[in-house]
Amino acid sequence: MSSNSTLSPEALAYQKRMCNPVIFWFAMLLKLPTAIFWKLKMVHLDEQHCTVSIPYFWRSQNPFKSIYFAALAGAAELSTGALCQLALARNGAFSMLVIDFRAEYSKKASTKIHFTCKQGKELFDLIDALQPGETTQLTMHSIGKNQQNEEVAQFFITWSFKRKA
Repeated sequence: MSSNSTLSPEALAYQKRMCNPVIFWFAMLLKLPTAIFWKLKMVHLDEQHCTVSIPYFWRSQNPFKSIYFAALAGAAELSTGALCQLALARNGAFSMLVIDFRAEYSKKASTKIHFTCKQGKELFDLIDALQPGETTQLTMHSIGKNQQNEEVAQFFITWSFKRKA
């Protein structure tokens, strides 16, 4: 967790909740129960980047002895979505929605995978510039790496944001 003072009190509270394993577990139970089933973990969240891990075990595994593509997608989406929520936490009422999704798989995911999105600055600048009633989009890139630091997948998730009037 970052101790950077550029985050608003609301964003700091969101960051603290998401980085607390117990509170994260309950939040996911209420909002995204598959994250609990797949044992997703928030590894890091600050205004620069977000990292989420997913283990390789029986609940995330497919019949081919690798992590199921949907489980990988869930971890990647959370690495971008949590960063979005952090950026929105300091800016009032917004709506956000995934409007496009693309994935590229490059290596078998048969160990714990860490997904990282490093577009925090770009996202915060975009959200800060959005006026009430305006809508904008951002394609966020999350890279999944195995325990040997080898890339296994890349996800491109396009989010739409609308600042409510």
